[in-house]
Amino acid sequence: MNTVVKKLADIEATAEAIVEHAQAKKSEIEKKLQAQRDKFDRELEENTQEQLAQIRQEAKEKMERILKEQREKNHSTIDNLKKEFEENHTAYAREILAHIVEV
Repeated sequence: MNTVVKKLADIEATAEAIVEHAQAKKSEIEKKLQAQRDKFDRELEENTQEQLAQIRQEAKEKMERILKEQREKNHSTIDNLKKEFEENHTAYAREILAHIVEV
């Protein structure tokens, strides 16, 4: 009977050792997986920030280009209006005076 109890105790000790070993392996694997997740998250964040920076830069360049084109267009329009005014300001003044006198 002692032999059976001793064998059962040995089996239980072996089982406990196996479970402890499995838990240690599990913990080690979890640490590795967490390190991989952390690395993946860092790389993903870096890539995302790089892409956002690139998109912002492209948007800024596009906006500056559009603003420059608009300024040139406005400048051209203003120059044309000034030229037209210089050429026709007398006629405009006469027309305004005629409207004032009619009232």
